[in-house]
Amino acid sequence: MLFTRRARILPGVEETRKGLAMSREVNLKDGTPVVVRPMRDRDLDRSLAFFEALPAEDKAYLRRDVSRREVVEERIRAMESGRVKRLVAVADDRIVADAALELERDRWKTHVAELRLIVARDYQRRGLGRLMARELYSVAADAKVEEIIVKMMRPQVAARSIFRKLGFHEETLLPDYVKDVTGHKQDLILMRCDLEALWRELEDFMANRDWQRVR
Repeated sequence: MLFTRRARILPGVEETRKGLAMSREVNLKDGTPVVVRPMRDRDLDRSLAFFEALPAEDKAYLRRDVSRREVVEERIRAMESGRVKRLVAVADDRIVADAALELERDRWKTHVAELRLIVARDYQRRGLGRLMARELYSVAADAKVEEIIVKMMRPQVAARSIFRKLGFHEETLLPDYVKDVTGHKQDLILMRCDLEALWRELEDFMANRDWQRVR
């Protein structure tokens, strides 16, 4: 079943499971050092700067207007309930990736969590996105999550490709269900993966030579 893999936790994962409050420095594929840690109250200005610097095409598919200070403040406060686990990657004192695991409140969906992830354009293709996802998989396991979902609009082709590689598959398509930042309707795609399958993908990744460069 789901948690049998706890008996053979892989190197680098146990330290994450011991506490989300831990910060640690890792090296990306190209040797660039970043610090992965939970988001903090004092990250407000860094978070605003991160979202403001995103290209317009990335901002078009964000659910909320994170260029507004009050929206970013609310995102940080949401962590107090424990239902939202948010991590950031920091390099040169700036946030370069934002990742979150949102746990469902409804009793009939407590086994499900939604993953959100965005990486700064100049830090993409360095293994950072997969590294952040790995951290959240560990958080999900501790929270007894069995399935993780991601939601995105149809034009987010690159994002879908990344999540397929992480073990997700497209489950549902809702035509014209959401609107992008310009107000145009877009199809919503829901992708899903069970955590056991995600651990298998993680094992493959950590056995790969690339893992040795991001440890």
